Amino acid sequence: MSRARPFRLAVELSGAGVHPAAWRLPHADAGQVFTAPYWVRLAQHAERAGATLVVIDDTSAPVREQPGALVGGLDAIGVASLLGPVTSRAGLAPVVPVTYLEPFHVGKAVQTVDHVSLGRGAVQVGIAAVAGADGADDEARRYDERTPRDVEAAWREADDVVEVVTRLWDSWEDDAIVLDEEADRYIDRDRVHAIEFTGEFFSVHGASITPRSPQGRPVVVLRGDDPHALAVAARRADVVRVALDDATPTRVDAVRAAVADAGRDPGAVTVLVDVDVLLGAVDSEAGARLRALDDLTRRRPTANELVGGVLGVADGLADLVARTGADGVTVRSLAHVTDLPLLADGVAPLLRERGLLVEPTPQPGRQHGTLRDALGLARPASRYATTR
Repeated sequence: MSRARPFRLAVELSGAGVHPAAWRLPHADAGQVFTAPYWVRLAQHAERAGATLVVIDDTSAPVREQPGALVGGLDAIGVASLLGPVTSRAGLAPVVPVTYLEPFHVGKAVQTVDHVSLGRGAVQVGIAAVAGADGADDEARRYDERTPRDVEAAWREADDVVEVVTRLWDSWEDDAIVLDEEADRYIDRDRVHAIEFTGEFFSVHGASITPRSPQGRPVVVLRGDDPHALAVAARRADVVRVALDDATPTRVDAVRAAVADAGRDPGAVTVLVDVDVLLGAVDSEAGARLRALDDLTRRRPTANELVGGVLGVADGLADLVARTGADGVTVRSLAHVTDLPLLADGVAPLLRERGLLVEPTPQPGRQHGTLRDALGLARPASRYATTR
């Protein structure tokens, strides 16, 4: 085992879990997947586990029914906004495929998450299915009948979206709201700035209608597996996620090198490795649960799953970070109903005892810490504040 070192934990939430048969487990609450209490329970388990970030998965792809699999999903930004007032420490990152969305609406919605969570908002920027991929034509027609982008164009567009939304987040200065009752003035109009952007895919002119959010700019999450995605992440991301396979250590190094080549400090970007996890109290329980789930769907286990009891998974997560050189892991639970309570009540305490879990904590003098605080990121100033 490699030398263990402290790391951050993120948790991805999606339906009943990554395993297609997870909804069929006893007490899985499959009928409650589209209700608020269900998502609140999941997020609170993740927060008790010390998660720095909770990612709410989403897609813009058409629903394709698969025999025996849970079908359908809620809007990730809506779920993140719901979770803001009922959580207190974890960052909230809805996945937003931006290909067919207006940047103005994306920026406003993510700012809303940051406001209602008191500064714990984030967004994982994604793209729609690209030309030639299964379902890409159907996905495009559901929006505006555009021809699906090729992968390079889709990520060029995503790059422009991030540029525009960060400009919109900056369009209100921190002190734009003046609340001057004597002068009957709510805002100082000189501190609200119209952005001007004309690009390959769209033009945006004017300011956000949402005041500057608690973090100044919400945290931007991007994937770093695809070369086109990595090029955008190197310039734009605060957090980069990569997949787990034999090439992961090389991929982690590639992310940091790309960030440095883009003229940024690699130490200011958090790199997380995805890991699919199935937990039991002990190894035998976890193994039996996985076999039962696989038998329901005739699914073949993958080589990169971490399946075991709380002790084995705690060891496995620590070793994964040490082997890959990442800053932390994103746990993708195979079955939320069993995995998340065990992560919170079994794995996390073991990691805390060893001093390995880096958890979000409020800064001195603050009642509520922001996600930027938790990631060690400075609060950015509005780029327009110097233009007055």
